[in-house]
Amino acid sequence: MVAFDEMKPDTSGIRRPYSGYDSWLKDQDTARLAEKMRDAERVFRKTGITFAVYGEAEAAERLIPFDIVPRIISGQEWRKLTQGIEQRVQALNAFLDDIYHRQEILRAGRVPKELIANNEAFLPEMIGVRPPGGVYTHIIGTDIVRTGEDEFFVLEDNARTPSGVSYMLENRETMMQLFPELFQRVKVRPVEDYPKLLRQSLAAVRPAAVKGNATIAVLTPGLYNSAYFEHAFLADQMGVELVEGQDLRVVDGHVAMRTTEGYKQIDVLYRRVDDAFLDPLTFNPDSALGVPGIMDVYRAGNITIANAPGTGIADDKAIYSYMPDIIEFYTGRKAILGNIPTWRCSEPDSLKYVLEHLSELVVKEVHGSGGYGMLVGPTATKKEREDFGKKLAARPSNYIAQPTLALSTCPILTEKGLAPRHVDLRPYVLVSDRIQIVPGGLTRVALKEGSLVVNSSQGGGTKDTWVLDD
Repeated sequence: MVAFDEMKPDTSGIRRPYSGYDSWLKDQDTARLAEKMRDAERVFRKTGITFAVYGEAEAAERLIPFDIVPRIISGQEWRKLTQGIEQRVQALNAFLDDIYHRQEILRAGRVPKELIANNEAFLPEMIGVRPPGGVYTHIIGTDIVRTGEDEFFVLEDNARTPSGVSYMLENRETMMQLFPELFQRVKVRPVEDYPKLLRQSLAAVRPAAVKGNATIAVLTPGLYNSAYFEHAFLADQMGVELVEGQDLRVVDGHVAMRTTEGYKQIDVLYRRVDDAFLDPLTFNPDSALGVPGIMDVYRAGNITIANAPGTGIADDKAIYSYMPDIIEFYTGRKAILGNIPTWRCSEPDSLKYVLEHLSELVVKEVHGSGGYGMLVGPTATKKEREDFGKKLAARPSNYIAQPTLALSTCPILTEKGLAPRHVDLRPYVLVSDRIQIVPGGLTRVALKEGSLVVNSSQGGGTKDTWVLDD
């Protein structure tokens, strides 16, 4: 497969979005750029920007590698992306409201009833519950891949607790520290107001009874969670409290947090705790991470939980395969951004095809994330494919499969100079009384030559993402 290179796709030269950066780059000394790479690593290490790798006690904390060559998107390209993402987000919220209420899409036969009823991400406890403002997915991270000049596809909808936005912000700040003259030369749209926009967006969906300023807090599972840095970072940047379950209790029908002056009511809780651990009285009784009774408060309309419980059904990978139908059902229009063709292994014919073509496909768990539990057929060994085939045959409904795409590439700085590596993009969407998409997002890059796996947990890195003003 020949990948589309976003900076220099062929012998015709540099693509227009990269022209200003390329003219600057030609004047740079390679030794200076290498030193800037080392400076960036020192900045990240000093700031403490790390993530945990589960199952690796000897390397519990890692830096996410950062590459100093930006990924650049033109204003025109960004407009197309934002139109497609907005349409998709509107459809996702309408879908969630429908399946927890009238279930018209199921009655119409556009999505199979059993796909919802038998799905562990569907929460019966949310049936008949409508969140404040009618918003289910307050923060969405939509993963976008590119295969050509005008070919963009949605890879995943992260509608539960999408991570990585702190890296988007730190990447930009680091680039501006290292290359201030470059930002004078190339006009890049800002991303640094995201925390302010996040706080405003969360406040806009506070419970209807709350008058005046809303009290917001970020709920973290604690210090040992892989994304703890981000939880603390966002709470600090928004100027709100970072809390754990043990800091909260239900007081007089509201959720309150412990302070030096007693318990104070919380109106909006940006939770980074999974559904199962949110309320031990409703879900997992062994959970020490959540708040006993919070779901009663939520059902009474006395707190906003972002994202709403039960949103995981919207980013289930089996549901993903129905997104073109879901978008058309709720918006009346064809999807602006395409889906990747997907085989649902729960269907016998699809399972047969996938098992016969494992060497060509990418197979994923329907509830999987972070690159775990997946098979990249073309790069797997024969034994790995055989072992995975047995797991797939034993639990087919747990998997979907997709073709191996030639993801676009962007250059990274290596010891031998610039070299192309595969990338994807996660723009961040804020939903309240309106939809806001920060101009940029997190570009993840597969640092190993030829690798298609961009996840940081699997050895990937990140880049600053530039959206141009034009």
